[in-house]
Amino acid sequence: MIRALIVDDERNAREELEAMLQETGAVEIVGSCANAIEAIKMINRERPEVLFLDIQMPLVNGFELLSMIDDDIMPHVVFVSAYDDYALKAFEEKTLDYLLKPVEPARLEKTLEKLSSRLHSGSQPAYDTSELRQIPCVCANRIKLIDASQLIFARSDLSGIHLVTPQGEYFTELTLKTLETRTPLIRCHKQFLINIAQIDEITLLDNGVAEIKTLAGHLVPVSRRYLKNLKETLGL
Repeated sequence: MIRALIVDDERNAREELEAMLQETGAVEIVGSCANAIEAIKMINRERPEVLFLDIQMPLVNGFELLSMIDDDIMPHVVFVSAYDDYALKAFEEKTLDYLLKPVEPARLEKTLEKLSSRLHSGSQPAYDTSELRQIPCVCANRIKLIDASQLIFARSDLSGIHLVTPQGEYFTELTLKTLETRTPLIRCHKQFLINIAQIDEITLLDNGVAEIKTLAGHLVPVSRRYLKNLKETLGL
């Protein structure tokens, strides 16, 4: 069975595609999401083999969602959209396939054949993802987009990933690995990333560790493992 996740802001579209996939008998639906925030959480948890992804969604579109997924858990991607003018860009992004709404059973069958072939060969999906300009964060019953250039630092704890900005602290479903590779933040500790533009001073401590003081007065630890790279990045 192919493990699939459906992401589409239209409930009817999600339900119709789910029914079609289940009728094939070849697909296990691990989840159905209405937006990118739900999708990131589900992808990190369920590790689907394929993502049936709508392009036009509020706040965070399908292309932007791809930039929020860790490379090592990236599923194969099939874009599903009513807008065929996106087809060229979809294939430029090297996605597995592209389906137009309403999805035709025969066309879906061809997509599943192509997917089965890729999975059987062990082919790992790799897409040209861009740097993140905005980071979606969960705030009670709403989603807030944080400008990546405004990040001071990010930290992880048992509750998840937290972004610290001049306006406050926010929770995100994105991983530190994704933030490290696709935002201005660099690693300074296993649990911390820092924006070098926000560094005021670095205090060298005993045992090869250090402490960063940010322009806003936060104190961020620097582990021995990452101190050398931090110094090199700063030209020290």
